[in-house]
Amino acid sequence: MSGSHLHCAVSGSGPDLVLLHPIGLDGTFWGGLVERCATFRRVVALDQRGHGRSPAATRAAPMREYAADTVTALDALGVGRAAVLGLSFGGMIAQEFALAHPERVSALVLCGCPGAMPPEARPTIRERGLAAERGGMQAVVDATIERWFTPPFRNDPVVQTIRDRLLADDPAAWSAAWHAIADFEALPRLHAVKAPTLVIAGEADAATPLTASQTLAAAIPGADLAVLPGASHMMQFEGGDAFRDTVVAFLRRVG
Repeated sequence: MSGSHLHCAVSGSGPDLVLLHPIGLDGTFWGGLVERCATFRRVVALDQRGHGRSPAATRAAPMREYAADTVTALDALGVGRAAVLGLSFGGMIAQEFALAHPERVSALVLCGCPGAMPPEARPTIRERGLAAERGGMQAVVDATIERWFTPPFRNDPVVQTIRDRLLADDPAAWSAAWHAIADFEALPRLHAVKAPTLVIAGEADAATPLTASQTLAAAIPGADLAVLPGASHMMQFEGGDAFRDTVVAFLRRVG
């Protein structure tokens, strides 16, 4: 289904839930979350610009433009007010979306993401994109898998599926997203978020340390923090039922 220029998959019925995926993946990489939530929500899983079946992205696009894409897509689908869940890159887009359009967000779930990138980390973050521009996606995939999963989980078949997805990505779009991440800074504005918010952290997340999730939760009035034991950055897979149960319990509680 087309949501303006972004590709969208819609399933289930009920109040709307919008899913915003991690960098390099697409709206199909939710590890069973869509199926669980579609029993009581209409689930809209987007492919962000430069990802999946959506159009390309360039380095000129800051995070607020990815959030604006989301608004345009939801308008095209007739989605008004929705719960918004974002993981990693998607969680940063979700923050910008909630800040720019608070009236559109009934609840917010932020998974494995910080509220800002420290200035000293920005060159390293940009280099993750530039390395793919120089050497192709094969130059960055191994390091990405190491950040995303714990060693015991890396032999799981889903990791090979993710590796294949990353290798098929456009290096320019991958770099564009990392440049947007490098400049991301929502933390000073998050006090304005009014929607019920849940921050989910993976205990074994090597990409977003627990301290970053704690800082994020503390910046949003009334936000809850859930820590998933043993879960890695890709908590929708390595967090398994604990991740899905945590999301479902929160969404049912906020209605």
